[in-house]
Amino acid sequence: MWRAIVLCGSLLSLTSAVQAATGEQPLSPAQLAALSQHAGYLHEAGLAFEHGEGVPREPERAAACYCESARQGNAEGMYALGWMYANGRGVPRDDAYAGTLFAMASMLSHPQAERMMRYTGPYTGAVPSCLLAPAWEQDEGLVGRLMARLPADRHAIILQVARTAPEFGVDARFALAIASTESAFNPLALSPRNAMGVMQLIPDTAARFNVRNAYDPAQNIRGGLAYLRWLLAYFRGEVRLVAAAYNAGEGAVERYQGVPPFPETQAYVTRIQAYFSEQTHPYDASVVESSAVMAPLFMADR
Repeated sequence: MWRAIVLCGSLLSLTSAVQAATGEQPLSPAQLAALSQHAGYLHEAGLAFEHGEGVPREPERAAACYCESARQGNAEGMYALGWMYANGRGVPRDDAYAGTLFAMASMLSHPQAERMMRYTGPYTGAVPSCLLAPAWEQDEGLVGRLMARLPADRHAIILQVARTAPEFGVDARFALAIASTESAFNPLALSPRNAMGVMQLIPDTAARFNVRNAYDPAQNIRGGLAYLRWLLAYFRGEVRLVAAAYNAGEGAVERYQGVPPFPETQAYVTRIQAYFSEQTHPYDASVVESSAVMAPLFMADR
């Protein structure tokens, strides 16, 4: 009966699969605090999208942020998502989901949650699919391999990349492949070409995606994921082209009508696909119009 609460009620339960895969000790208080802070940030982002505070009003995106916050154990996220389901805002109205979410928030001592159950009904065990573990958590091998070969101070950043990626419509496994190849999740990495941080953003790309401090892991990760989302739309989800463009720039991919013949870029794409073997990736066509230069190639691939 309490399966969903066990799954979503604490950050420890959400990291247990990773710890089992790696043989790690439980995350340190500092790491748990960082994850808790991220869950709180997701709730705040949901509020902004729900009410249009500094960003366009997007109830669907608000619900997605609340759901990820709830999945990471944040009581405010659980309550907010329950309210969205109770009122049919950004999601179809569903009192069974709402009642379960309010019960979960109440278990974590949310002050208004128990009162809301009077209107939606009690815990039913029904949960929206977004609360279930995503592919990267079900695939213990990927995260386990990354954690096994990297120092403990990188582990929280690995989780941060994986958990932030869905906000940008990026498969967490693809995001992990990029970050691992770029910097091995080192937030202080600096390349000879002045690429900085976890996602190795050059100054122009950082500015383009509103990253003010490229050495702040949260800003850097979000900037890199925003760029990946843009590239996925620009190259219509062609993974090899997106990976090549992340390494060599979209202009180089267009110039060579495919993966450029540079040894570094060829090796980079091969390494990315060793982690993420899919050839195509879903993309949001509303982000940017796809490359006109590559249109003949896209047509040929149909």
